[in-house]
Amino acid sequence: MADETKVEAPQAEAATPAPAAIAAPASSGRPDRGSRDNRDRGPRGRRRGPEPSEDRDNGFIEKTLFINRSAKVVKGGRRFSFSALVVAGDRQGRVGIGLGKGAEVSDAIRKGGDNAKARLLQVSIRNNTIPHEVIAEFDGARVLLRPASPGTGLICGKTVRAVVESAGVRDILSKSLGSKNPANVAKATLDALLKLRLREEILKTRGIEPRSQKAD
Repeated sequence: MADETKVEAPQAEAATPAPAAIAAPASSGRPDRGSRDNRDRGPRGRRRGPEPSEDRDNGFIEKTLFINRSAKVVKGGRRFSFSALVVAGDRQGRVGIGLGKGAEVSDAIRKGGDNAKARLLQVSIRNNTIPHEVIAEFDGARVLLRPASPGTGLICGKTVRAVVESAGVRDILSKSLGSKNPANVAKATLDALLKLRLREEILKTRGIEPRSQKAD
């Protein structure tokens, strides 16, 4: 009986796994999907740019399109400076783009907003959309704008959306071709808006009166 007891004891110990045997799953060496490194990157691993931020002041709407940081190497180390691309508009047909530079991000955004307000331009808008299709280019960027029916909304990228929304457009279809540089895309969008002409303006340049005035 003593021998049987000695044989059964090791079998019971083998059946019960030791706490050290339950190990955590091996790490693959890759960062977690919810980490900060992956949250800041797009589907192809490219780092995303800053989203357009909005600021309202005295009826004007300001949106920061892009913030760039540059470094200058001096004797004591590196000296950083920032530049901000800002679009401003009153949503009543006036819109402008400005670039501000400063030692701090807030100073760069403030200067960019002041420059954008000082360069407001009038664009032609009808019934919360554009009067006709237009395409414009600036350097490597090419932007196509098309009018849309009421209720369509802003079907466009974040840079084009910021410019047309500041101008007061609510329904539009757009396509950004070529370069994705925010500065080039924003300037191409502004050039496209400046090419717009209303029917009354075209008839006036040709010396033709609109039908409504002829009926009166």
